[in-house]
Amino acid sequence: MDTFTLAATSFIICLSLILTGKKGKLHMSFAGLCAAVFIWQSVVFLRDFFDTYFLMILENLALLAMAPLILRFFHHLTRNKSFVLRGVVIIFFMVSITGIFSLLTKLSEWPYLNFVILSYLLIVLVFCYVSLWSYVKKLPPSTEKKRLGYLLVACPVALLLICLDFLPRLGYSFPPISGLVWAALLYLVLLVIAYPQLNELHDFFARALVIFISTISGAIIFYFVALFFSPSTPSFTSVIMASFLIVISLTPLKMILKKVFSYFYPDSKDVFTSLYEFDEKLEKEKAFMLAEMAPVLAHEIRNPLGSIKGAAQYLKSEAASEEQKNLLDVIIEESNRLNTVVHQFMDYARPYKLNFKAQNVNVIIQKAISILAANKLAENINIVRELNHDLPNADVDEQQFLQVILNIALNGIEAMPQGGTLTFRTSNIDTGPEGAITITIRDTGSGIDKEEIKNIFKPFYTTKKRGAGLGLAICQKIIKEHGGFIRVKSIPGQGTVFFIKLRAAL
Repeated sequence: MDTFTLAATSFIICLSLILTGKKGKLHMSFAGLCAAVFIWQSVVFLRDFFDTYFLMILENLALLAMAPLILRFFHHLTRNKSFVLRGVVIIFFMVSITGIFSLLTKLSEWPYLNFVILSYLLIVLVFCYVSLWSYVKKLPPSTEKKRLGYLLVACPVALLLICLDFLPRLGYSFPPISGLVWAALLYLVLLVIAYPQLNELHDFFARALVIFISTISGAIIFYFVALFFSPSTPSFTSVIMASFLIVISLTPLKMILKKVFSYFYPDSKDVFTSLYEFDEKLEKEKAFMLAEMAPVLAHEIRNPLGSIKGAAQYLKSEAASEEQKNLLDVIIEESNRLNTVVHQFMDYARPYKLNFKAQNVNVIIQKAISILAANKLAENINIVRELNHDLPNADVDEQQFLQVILNIALNGIEAMPQGGTLTFRTSNIDTGPEGAITITIRDTGSGIDKEEIKNIFKPFYTTKKRGAGLGLAICQKIIKEHGGFIRVKSIPGQGTVFFIKLRAAL
C-alpha cells in the first residue's frame, strides 16, 4: 500500500499539471519527474507479483532517469545559471546516460546495481538540497525566499519521518509511512510551484489543514464501513493512504468529467457552471441599466450642482462675517465631493474603450508610488517594493491600471492612520504558453471584517463616513476588462492583501 500510494500520488500530480494547462518549463519538468516516480513505484509494486528480469531493468531505468529530471526541475526552480552549477549538472547527466547504457551490458546482472543507483540518486538529491539552501540564503527578503524556505524545512522533516520505517527492525511496532510522507512532500512541491499566491506560511497551513481534515474524516468513515462489511480489520494507515489519494484526486477527476461531458453533451457544462453563468448574466444586465441611466443622472445632477457651487463662491466673496464664509466653504466642499461621486458613477457605468499596450507593470507601480510621494499621501507609511525584474509585459491600459493601483494603495493608506507598511509585490506565473503575472498590494492596517469582504466590490457599498463606495467596484470592472481577476484577503487587526492576476502579453 505504501508503494501504491506514492505511485498514485505522482500520477495524480502529473495528470493535474497536464489538465490544468500548466505548460511552463518549471511545471513540465516537475510533471516529468512525477511520471518517472510513477513508473518506478509501479514497477516496484508489480515486482511483488512478477519478479522478472525485464521489470528489474525497467526499475533501474526509471531511477537513472530520475536523476537528470531532478536536476532539470532544480534548474528551472532556482533559475541559477552559474557556470559551476552548469558543469556539475552536465557531469550528473553524463553519469546517468552512462548508467542507462550500462544496463544493456552484463553489468545489469550485478546484484548491487540497484543499491548503487539508489546511492547515486541520493547524492543528486543532497546536491540539489545544498545548492537550494545556498541559493535561498543569497536571496533578498521576498516571496520567493519564503516559498523556497518552506521546501528547505519540509525536506529534513520528511527525512526524519521516513526514518520511522526502521523502527520495526529495532523491535518496535510501527506501520510503514514512507510512501505517504514522500507523497505529501510531492504535493507540497506542487503547491509551491503551482500556487505562487500562497506566499505566507499560514496560507500553506490552511490548505494543508483542509487536506488533513478531509483525509482523516474520510479515513474514519472508510474504516468503520470496512469494519461493518468485512470480517477482517483493515490497517488504519492503509485507510488513511486511500483517503488521501481520493482527496487529492477530486480536482483532476472533476476536470476529466467536465471535459468528457462537454465533449459528448455540449449542454452539460451547465451542470458545472450554471449558477456562475446566471450571476454573470445578472451582472451584465445591471451594467447595461447603469450605462443607460448614467448620462441622464449625471446631467440632472451636474447642472444644478454647478449653479449651487457658483452661487456659493459668489456669496463667499460678498460675505460679511467669518461664520458665513465657513458655512459657504462647507457648501463648496460638499459640492466638489458630490461632483467626484458623479464622476466615479460615470466611470463605473459608462463603457470605456481601453487602449491596450504591452507594458511593464513594474513601471506603472513605480509611477503610482511616485504620485503618492509627490502628493505627500504616504508620509508616515513605509513603502516596500518586491518587484520581479524578470517580469514579462502585460497588455494593459496604462491610465486605467494606474487608477487601480492608486485606488487600492490609497485604501491601504487610509487603513493605517498611525503609520504602517505598504508592500507592492509582482511575480511571474508559468501557466500555459501565454503565462501570467500577479500583483499583490499588502497593508498592515486595521483589516476588513469577514462580513464586509463579501461586499467590498459591490457598487455603492462603503464602510467609510465619506465616500460613494465605487472605488473598488471600478477597480474590479477595470481588471475584468483586462481579462484578469482581483481578490482580497484580510485579517482584522493585521492587514489586508489585494491580489491581482493578469495574462502576460504574447
